[in-house]
Amino acid sequence: MKIVENRKKFFAASLIVIIIGFAAMIFNAQAGRGAFQYDVEFTGGTSFDLDLGQEYEQEDLQKIITDVTGKDSPQVQQVIGTNEVTVKIQSIDSATRETLTNAILEAYPNAVMGEVNDVSGTVSHEMQTAAIKATLIAAVAMLLYISLRFHDFRAGGSAIIALLHDVLIVLTAYAVFRIPVNNTFIVVLLTILGYSINATIVIFDRIRENKSAFHANQTAEKINKSISQTLARSINTSLTTFFTVGAIYVLGVPALKEFALPMMIGILAGAYSSVCISGSIWYVLLPKNEK
Repeated sequence: MKIVENRKKFFAASLIVIIIGFAAMIFNAQAGRGAFQYDVEFTGGTSFDLDLGQEYEQEDLQKIITDVTGKDSPQVQQVIGTNEVTVKIQSIDSATRETLTNAILEAYPNAVMGEVNDVSGTVSHEMQTAAIKATLIAAVAMLLYISLRFHDFRAGGSAIIALLHDVLIVLTAYAVFRIPVNNTFIVVLLTILGYSINATIVIFDRIRENKSAFHANQTAEKINKSISQTLARSINTSLTTFFTVGAIYVLGVPALKEFALPMMIGILAGAYSSVCISGSIWYVLLPKNEK
């Protein structure tokens, strides 16, 4: 496998996807929908419980909420095994709330409104800050660990760049598919970082083990050989996780699908970056006399 020799093609493919993501963010922002579809947990808003008292179609309930409030893509989460739901929308005033209640009661006469909660912008800001801090701390810890383990700061740097690639791909998925950005967003990012760095370290370990088998000017061949030797493991590990999360996406409720879809995309992005990106970046960062 000539991974290093074809690195420009792999870099270009990733760059195209990332550019699509940024284009989607700009387009959404210009359209007034926001770069991402932030859940009320991040932007602040209104959350209320509702017992519809009968079977219902989620799309019908969402349409009623959207028509009354003018808010796009309200979050409707069903309590499994019941007709109870939790609805999350951007902040609405008391008059709109009353109009919405009447519209729901007209469509579902047996409905009973439950507790209404307002999520403040202060709490939402704290959650955003916590998400950024968690990601940065994880990245710095990985950079130090890999640099110390392989006695090469360039190894740590290339791994972090590959992780940044994975984060940008996941952000692209959130922007393009308008996946709600909520608490699970933090979980998805940190989980993807963990999976991706694990696969990258396996490859870097094999590169170190193969060091004595190649001459100093055969770095590209050494990296390619190491990737080939670990390819089956990387693919099997990623596919096992991908199919498991895929089952959750197919069989799960909407709230689980919001977690499963970006996870599936992130798993594929992590496998791709570990095999096609990380080793090549390490090669690019090496001085000419070590290639």
